[in-house]
Amino acid sequence: SALEHAGIQASFPRFYCWSNRTRGHSMCNAKCARCVGICLVPLALLCIIANTLLFFPNGETGYNTAEKLADSVWCFSGILGSGLLMVFPVLVFMGMENNDCCGCCGNESCGKRFANFSSVIFAGIGAAGAAYCFIVSAVGLNKGPKCTTLTSNNTFIYPFDEGDYLGNHSMWDTCLDPPNIVPWHVTLFALLLVMSGVQLVLCALQVINGLFGFLCGSCCSCCESA
Repeated sequence: SALEHAGIQASFPRFYCWSNRTRGHSMCNAKCARCVGICLVPLALLCIIANTLLFFPNGETGYNTAEKLADSVWCFSGILGSGLLMVFPVLVFMGMENNDCCGCCGNESCGKRFANFSSVIFAGIGAAGAAYCFIVSAVGLNKGPKCTTLTSNNTFIYPFDEGDYLGNHSMWDTCLDPPNIVPWHVTLFALLLVMSGVQLVLCALQVINGLFGFLCGSCCSCCESA
């Protein structure tokens, strides 16, 4: 009838605006997730490189044994936590923008909500890996490296206590072998600490972004609304 036809025409502009807003929010969330993923890639690669270099003080291969390297090096925090574990969040974040998300019975909006929720889960995984690297790096800096001293009889020991060497560079000469192990150890673990901290912040931002996209999305089908 004419009245029904008029009612459909009146409701169409409201639905059209709602649909555009929903798509706009989804695209914005996806683009933010992609930016986070892009930022995580170089950080993960740098963490893997930094952790690998810790096994080779001054580029030498004769010290990469459990007796000569600090225990925190063998935790593989940069390789596993802030490195390989970041592959899964990165793939999810960078794929969100190109995902049409129509897997919820053909319901695009509901699919977008599911994609955002899954990104929250993977962001949590990434945050856990980054937190692991951050904690291990802090412990490594606090405990210091293993090295030989004048009184250690060529035995590799921890000569420093509770990070007291960090603010007193004159204590660094206590270590005799490997040469320059203290600046090597401090520099690389400090880099891991900073980079894992940035990763932690980025993953936390994606948790907020994903939750916003999940909670503010709608599960109303376009076909049902029409």
